[in-house]
Amino acid sequence: MTATATGISAPVPVWQVALPVPLPRLFDYLPPSDIPNVPPRGARLRVPFGNRVLVGFFIGPAQAEVDGPALRAVDAVLDTHSPFDDELWHSLNWAARYYQRALGEVLALALPAPLRQGEALPDTRIPHWFLTEAGVTARARLRTGSRPRALADLLHEGERDEISLEGMPKWREALRSLHKRGLVDSRLLPPAQQVGSARSVAPDLSEAQREAVEGIQGLAGSFGVALLEGVTGSGKTEVYLAAIQHCLVRGKQALVLVPEIGLTPQAIQRYGQRLPVPVHVLHSGLSDNERARTHALMARGQARVLIGTRSAVFSPLPEAGLVIIDEEHDGSYKQQDGFRYHARDFALVRAKRLGIPVLLGSATPSLESLQHARHGRYAWLKLRERAGGARPPRVHVLDLRGQRLTHGLSRPLLDAIGACLARGEQALVFRNRRGYAPVLLCHDCGWHADCPRCDSAMTLHGRRRLICHHCGHRRTVPDACSACGGLALMPQGVGTERLEQALAEVFPDAPLIRVDRETTRRRDALEKHFEQLGDRPGILVGTQMLAKGHDLPNLTLVAIVTIDEGLFSADFRATERMAQLLVQVAGRAGRAQRPGEVWLQTHHPEHPLLQTLVSAGYPAFAEAALNERQAAGFPPFSHLALLRAEAPQVEPLDAFLRAAHAVLRGHPDISAHPPMPAPMPRRAGRLRGQVLLEATQRPALQAALRASFPRLFELPEARRVRWSLDVDPVDLY
Repeated sequence: MTATATGISAPVPVWQVALPVPLPRLFDYLPPSDIPNVPPRGARLRVPFGNRVLVGFFIGPAQAEVDGPALRAVDAVLDTHSPFDDELWHSLNWAARYYQRALGEVLALALPAPLRQGEALPDTRIPHWFLTEAGVTARARLRTGSRPRALADLLHEGERDEISLEGMPKWREALRSLHKRGLVDSRLLPPAQQVGSARSVAPDLSEAQREAVEGIQGLAGSFGVALLEGVTGSGKTEVYLAAIQHCLVRGKQALVLVPEIGLTPQAIQRYGQRLPVPVHVLHSGLSDNERARTHALMARGQARVLIGTRSAVFSPLPEAGLVIIDEEHDGSYKQQDGFRYHARDFALVRAKRLGIPVLLGSATPSLESLQHARHGRYAWLKLRERAGGARPPRVHVLDLRGQRLTHGLSRPLLDAIGACLARGEQALVFRNRRGYAPVLLCHDCGWHADCPRCDSAMTLHGRRRLICHHCGHRRTVPDACSACGGLALMPQGVGTERLEQALAEVFPDAPLIRVDRETTRRRDALEKHFEQLGDRPGILVGTQMLAKGHDLPNLTLVAIVTIDEGLFSADFRATERMAQLLVQVAGRAGRAQRPGEVWLQTHHPEHPLLQTLVSAGYPAFAEAALNERQAAGFPPFSHLALLRAEAPQVEPLDAFLRAAHAVLRGHPDISAHPPMPAPMPRRAGRLRGQVLLEATQRPALQAALRASFPRLFELPEARRVRWSLDVDPVDLY
């Protein structure tokens, strides 16, 4: 603390720093004595914080009235240039304000882990190897047929006196051998952006595809949003590729977002064959160093095409030209914990600031995007027919009432699968429930195996494991009923494991592959499953992982075991998600020349959702659903935020929710519904509750949140609970 001669504190020059902690404020630090210049905005700083050392971000200089303990000084300045360009800096600041998160948290999450920890941006130069003078002389003496000789010959061929061995791991041992003897050396060069022409020729586009491409090209060079609504198998990817080609011709970068990691290998292969530049990838399955290198390639403009999942939306785009969001309706674009951003919405914010177009693609667009298209805010591009003359699949609705089932499968469905295999084709059996059975039940007294930490039944896996899919709690199957001691413990319901077992018994000679979270934990596991099956006749059994984007030419039959659980949900979005899932999984059938068919088993064949989808398709459903949402005042005709809280005991939880509700309900133009238990009141041993906020205008909701968010941190009751704020929630769980 400093003081004047009169004893009054004088302002002290400080640096304001945003730290990756969940507190909505900036922190003041004294500048380091050995740094004469102010660092650039956003530069990373290493600072003491309590008994820890954190990497924060420089916001700007300020004057602080110091009172109390002396301020601590910045330990080190890590950057001479900000890791955020002007657009990304302002976009991330917008995201922190809109989603009500601490700025330091948002800035940190936008960087790969090594950069968050203070490491430098990786060197992206690639070693290009060449023969030394000694290597040219010694080449002929190397053993003919050996790998070192083959590599030396490769380096000596014609004009190729130096090559990059990136992506050629089989040469590494030979390279080390030659380098150790001084026969080869290398120089570091930037990665090549052009690699020549594409490896495959684009097919002729249909008239509808050409019109879509022209519509997107008409947006080039300025901000605009185009919604590409194309039925499954209509060739949306060909439209994407043509749009990217046009972007590359203009010397710009393209970012493609996909909802699932499982879609990236297939996308990379297809894009890599068609585009004249390397295609890079970014998702959580990569190592931290791989993610950091891809980030650096984008930041330096050395990567021109990037395909990634949700977090790829934070990638630098210094030469941005186009953003594509495939399967834009998918809920995977919404982060469900921590910084609860929506990648699709944040991409629109970035594109507007960058002045570039965004292409949203889906066979089942979200109701929000359709509403924008209906009112002309988005260009609406449509592909009504499947590409290449493929016909839409025939749909059969099987009424299960009164039918005898074999592990959830009816005789007509089994006969249809058998006929499919006999024709040399493939079948997909879809059940969006992994495990053997959802419930283990005592037939004598009705007891069922519940999770001791959640208000949920435990799922039976195999024959001896019970797993809670909400908290991960595990236990072995008891030998007898815990309530009555009876031995009549019976699995109830059907999961993918049980279906796999049943189908293996009925079709013992058919290749059978199960695709769910358990079978796809390893890297590229989904791609390897598809390679294992190939084009031979066989059966795929799986969850919604099989519903998105995959193109299996020999797949002609899709069997949906049941979707009855999703027809009667309290969540107003449940019917939209169910309709999208049904259409997407049905669209896997008959995508090539062979006709496809869909078999849907249900106990409710008269349900309006099924009737509308089967008779008129997704557009008719969406029209009816939008009318219902408007009448009920639900999004997209209103805007929501959800305050969630949890605690080990009910008293602190109720006290916080009451205090938070009192803060939130005082704002005009919004409705703060009274506190209520979450749909799952107990999870992982903690009680859960929530307060739902609603407003007809987004600015009114944002104003209320900005005014209330700091006050919620100041509540004494907030110290005894975990709480979070979810703006634009997609799940009210």
